[in-house]
Amino acid sequence: MIKTKYLKKLIVEPGSEVNLKEFPTDWLDTPEGKVVGKDFLKERSEEVLEESRKLLAEAQELLYASDTHSVLIVLQAMDAAGKDGTIRHVMAGVNPQGCQVFSFKKPSAEELDHNFLWRYMKSLPERGRIGIFNRSYYEDVLVVKVHPEWLGPGSPADPSDKFWQQRYEDINNFEQHLARNGTLILKFFLHVSKDEQKRRFLERLTNPEKHWKFSDADLEEREHWKAYRNAFEDALSATSTKRAPWHIVPADRKYVSRAIVADIITTSIQGLGLKYPEVSEEKLIKLAEAKAKLEGVAEK
Repeated sequence: MIKTKYLKKLIVEPGSEVNLKEFPTDWLDTPEGKVVGKDFLKERSEEVLEESRKLLAEAQELLYASDTHSVLIVLQAMDAAGKDGTIRHVMAGVNPQGCQVFSFKKPSAEELDHNFLWRYMKSLPERGRIGIFNRSYYEDVLVVKVHPEWLGPGSPADPSDKFWQQRYEDINNFEQHLARNGTLILKFFLHVSKDEQKRRFLERLTNPEKHWKFSDADLEEREHWKAYRNAFEDALSATSTKRAPWHIVPADRKYVSRAIVADIITTSIQGLGLKYPEVSEEKLIKLAEAKAKLEGVAEK
């Protein structure tokens, strides 16, 4: 697993002001990365990912059996940061019956007629399950902050700072309620550089097998890079709490980001101290009788 002291550097300290320039997009740019080098980093990342997947499968089974907690994983990022790939690689060994993935697109007219958290509440994981939000309620303080005209009916045309602060407060209260009722909330911002995003967009344009991934909207939204960066910094600063802190994960190298996310998810679930349900004496007697019957001892 990854050393805790390294992972702690990725956590947004509650109450701090986030400057994304202070967080690396490439682990090789960190002092630790420069020491180990690219080859070792890739090899070690692949080892951590594989180890974490095995342990995560075990942790998920225990999560389901204990039926006391649920897990909500929130993934946010700029376009092409690798959210889909992270989900696919990290959750590869998990029982599909114990995991749900939701990707939220443009809200419908019905959803816009409710409060902004309504459509996300309907998709929350029940006890014993892992829920993944590929984009989430944070879009309602990110994309609509860059494009306030998309806020929907009843919203101000030019939202004030107070409007956004109230939304941050709503999110914090929402997450506090979930955590208090047994939901482990794990939030990841996949931090990709503008240069790496450009490289990935070009790959989508030049590789026929990836043409389907490209959208004209990708380039349009790239023009708002600075505005999105500011929106992310504001949201990360306002909503990283003790119960639900943000992790800013360097995402320029996909193998690194996947290993980090897998490690954090696995160790966080293990940290819940879950146990298999205890069986009553009466149940143990019945189990023994069933065992004896199957073995032929109790046959008449």
